[in-house]
Amino acid sequence: MARLRRYFVAGLLVWLPLVATYVVLSFSIRLIDRSLLLLPPAVRPENLIGFKIPGLGVILTLLLVLVTGLVVANFFGRRIVSIWESLLSRIPLVRTVYGAVKQITASLFSDASQSFREMVLVEYPRKGIWVLAFVTGDTPKKFQEVAGQDLINIYVPTTPNPTSGVYIMVPRTDVKRLDVPVEIGLKMILSAGVINPLDDPEEAKKMADELNKKKQAQAKQKAKSEKK
Repeated sequence: MARLRRYFVAGLLVWLPLVATYVVLSFSIRLIDRSLLLLPPAVRPENLIGFKIPGLGVILTLLLVLVTGLVVANFFGRRIVSIWESLLSRIPLVRTVYGAVKQITASLFSDASQSFREMVLVEYPRKGIWVLAFVTGDTPKKFQEVAGQDLINIYVPTTPNPTSGVYIMVPRTDVKRLDVPVEIGLKMILSAGVINPLDDPEEAKKMADELNKKKQAQAKQKAKSEKK
C-alpha cells in the first residue's frame, strides 16, 4: 500500500505541473488571441483561410508592440505620445490610473531602476515574524521628516499570489538585505516555502553566477556614471 501511494505521488508530481502549465498558457494565449478582434472581419484569418489558428493573436500583439516601439522611439512619435498623455492627464480618474501604471511599468523595465530587483527580510506584521519582501525604492523625504526616521519602501507579497501584497515604509536599519536573486525568493513565495532552491547545488551555482553578473553590471554602470 505504501509503495502504491509512493507511485501515485510520483505520478502527481509529473502531471500536476504539466497540467497547470498547460492551463495557464492556454488561458493566456486565448486571452491574447482576442487581439484579432481589432482586425476588420473581412481580413481575419478564420475568414480568409476558413479556420482559426491558435496563437496568431500572440504574434499580432508582439508585432503591434514592436511597431509601436519603433514609432515612439523617434522625435515625431514622442511628440504624439506627449500630446496623447497631456489629453489623458486632463481626465480625473484616467490620469490617476494611467500615471500610476506608467510609473510602475517604467520602473520595472528601466535598466537603471532597482525596484523589485532586491529581496530583503523584514519583520512583519510584528517583531519576531520575518517575511520575504521587495525593495521598491526610497521613501519620499517629506514622509521621512514626519516619521523622523530614514525609511525605505518595501512591498510584502502574499502566497501563492505575489501580485497581491502590502506596501509598507520601514526604517532602513530594520531591513535585512539578502544577497540572493529575486527569482529565488519568488520561487519560495509561490511554493509557500516548500521549494528551497538554496539547498540545490545547481541552483546555488546558478545563483552565484547571477550575482557575479549583477555585480559586474552594477560596477560598469557606476563607472559610466562617474565618467559623466
